[in-house]
Amino acid sequence: MPCAVIARYPALEARSIVEKRSTLEYSMSSLLRKIGIFSSCALLGASLAIAQEVTSTAASSSAKPSPSVHASDAKFLKDAADGGMAEVELGQLAVQKAASPQVKQFAQRMVEDHGKANDQLHELALQKSIRLPMAPSAKNRAAKTQLEKLSGDQFDQAYMADMVADHKKDVADFQRESSGAHDPDVKNFASQTLPTLQDHLKQAESIAPAQ
Repeated sequence: MPCAVIARYPALEARSIVEKRSTLEYSMSSLLRKIGIFSSCALLGASLAIAQEVTSTAASSSAKPSPSVHASDAKFLKDAADGGMAEVELGQLAVQKAASPQVKQFAQRMVEDHGKANDQLHELALQKSIRLPMAPSAKNRAAKTQLEKLSGDQFDQAYMADMVADHKKDVADFQRESSGAHDPDVKNFASQTLPTLQDHLKQAESIAPAQ
């Protein structure tokens, strides 16, 4: 075999080894890059999952409802909301339609006092996660419809008669809840509101006989 051919074999073998080594280094480098990218993605995904879990936990804690109140307390709050809205609407109607200045003055007080009590009631219900009615009941709407048909002295007499009857019921309900409520916040609301309702009843009874 010629010497030139024999000399060329080691050179070819060396070049092949170099090429294989370069290919291997490139493959290893590519593999390391992929591993690095995968690790980064995995780390990012884990970080996002942890952040989401922390956010969800914080949101759940902040939105966690108060322990549910006793059924009788919840019913009391819903009935009080119904009656309170009706008192405000009837008061607004009486301010417009009443013939007697005394009745108008009483009606204005109903709007203001029951409006304030309604705000306190809604705040309490929100704390207790109790859904209150958004409008007066059918019974109270019907009472308003009947009053809307009247005018003058007839309106004044009918409105004040309703106010006496309504406040007698309100006082009885609030007295019962102020002493027998299961929830201390509900009991406190009833106790604080009761004196105002008692004063309303006293004033309504003093006006009604004159109508």
